[in-house]
Amino acid sequence: MPIYEYVCETCGCEFDALRSFKDSDKPIACKNCASEQTHRKLSVFFASSEGRAVTATAGSGCGGCSGGNCGSCGH
Repeated sequence: MPIYEYVCETCGCEFDALRSFKDSDKPIACKNCASEQTHRKLSVFFASSEGRAVTATAGSGCGGCSGGNCGSCGH
């Protein structure tokens, strides 16, 4: 089962939960205040390779060159 990240609209708490794909967008109680006014947030991918951070963000090309001069993606 994947881990999803959520934000509570009542108290602003951010938390994660291990849930099935079919339940990922169903209401879930906040871990801080128990409110069910929560929504799933967009998660950002992060990895480390040879001590350098590799992230996948919109508009960053291939992600392997960190926005520098890259022959494989051309940016």
